[in-house]
Amino acid sequence: MRIAVAGATGRLGRHVVDVLTERSHQVVPMSRATGVDVITGDGLAEALTGADIIIDVASWHASEQEAATEFFRTSGRNLQEAGRQAGVSQIAVASIIGVDKATTGFLAAKKLHEEFLWSGPLAVRILRAAQFHEFVGQLLDWQEGEVAYVPALPTQLVACRTVAEELVDHALGEPSRGTPIPEIAGPRRETLAEAATLLGARRGVKVVAVDGAGMPDAELAADGAFLPSPHAKLAGPTFEEWLATQP
Repeated sequence: MRIAVAGATGRLGRHVVDVLTERSHQVVPMSRATGVDVITGDGLAEALTGADIIIDVASWHASEQEAATEFFRTSGRNLQEAGRQAGVSQIAVASIIGVDKATTGFLAAKKLHEEFLWSGPLAVRILRAAQFHEFVGQLLDWQEGEVAYVPALPTQLVACRTVAEELVDHALGEPSRGTPIPEIAGPRRETLAEAATLLGARRGVKVVAVDGAGMPDAELAADGAFLPSPHAKLAGPTFEEWLATQP
């Protein structure tokens, strides 16, 4: 099967490409690095020629809601239209657990991303994932110095590789009608600060847990709004197990 991957060189996209390649699918990696731009449309029609399915893991690089919303609006419209013209059967997209409850910030933009895709002509299959293990490193990277302040908000972190495997299964599997949007999360519930403390110890950074005030929808997050629902699949290594495998 010929599968086009939008965002193929990103954090999740690299794993999606690896999984598809290991399973002997013909992969068309789409990113600006490969000459395909989902925003301007450059190279998109050519990349989608002969494609059966699009897997959309392209994402905006910052948390500002308005810019992220515009990115997802444009990319969603372009993928739907170019996919229709190329005869693609469907789009599978990675989203985030709890976006249906979000009111502001990146998650609210991601909620609109789902809606933009649903409004197009192609069938859409969504997988909502918990925050990635890799996100913890970002939290520390954003704060330079020997001390990092990380919110003690509950999460159920999941490995990117685990999400990629589940997304490919979802994209290629039989549709399940009348069921909730599937979710994938890691096996252990913890706080972001707890996970960051493990990584901080490796990096020589002291992590101080804070209440998350000022973060988008912090009160919702504290109440567990972005934790996996009872129907979620729990899979992959814990953050501690994953960290032990990292160089």
